[in-house]
Amino acid sequence: MSKLVVCDHPLIQHKLTFIRDKHTNTKDFRELVDEVATLMAYEITRDLPLEEIEVETPVATATSKVISGRMIGLVPILRAGLGMVEGMLKLIPSAKVGHIGLFRNPDTLDAVEYYINLPTDAKDRMLIVIDPMLATGNTAIKAIDSLKKQSCTQIRLMCLIAAPEGVRAVQEAHPDIEIHIAALDEKLDEHGYIVPGLGDAGDRIFGTK
Repeated sequence: MSKLVVCDHPLIQHKLTFIRDKHTNTKDFRELVDEVATLMAYEITRDLPLEEIEVETPVATATSKVISGRMIGLVPILRAGLGMVEGMLKLIPSAKVGHIGLFRNPDTLDAVEYYINLPTDAKDRMLIVIDPMLATGNTAIKAIDSLKKQSCTQIRLMCLIAAPEGVRAVQEAHPDIEIHIAALDEKLDEHGYIVPGLGDAGDRIFGTK
């Protein structure tokens, strides 16, 4: 069974409250999502391996640490995942960014892929799949399927909010994938929306409703 990590840092939880609030306007919502993504990037990269190098300080030679050869790729799921990319790039500016376009069939709730574009060295990178909402899990599963078909093996999933049903679905389909979330909510409603959730993340980020 894949590992589920809830990022319960007080700053993340504080900002998530205002992300949930239906009265938060588009500008503030977008900025809050960006800020939480930065904080979650700190958490999801906590176990990156380090190696020691020597550097010259203004005073002496120091043995210090740098990340050891673990290149990172960000793969937002279009379109809502785009709202979290800039926040992550603030901490990981050297990361390459790929994109996967998926939409949810409103009748079957199945995910349908319409676009994929990955860095040429994606299979050599630790890829972080980004989507604010993990509802049924169908979209995340399809995205991970696509990455594995491209011979990518180092994959993690990062979401703001998840429903238990979506977590279980991803764990069953991809037991090797770590899932990092800011909150595990109560359930899905009959329309496949997370309860209490935050509404449609894409619409709130881009102001389309």
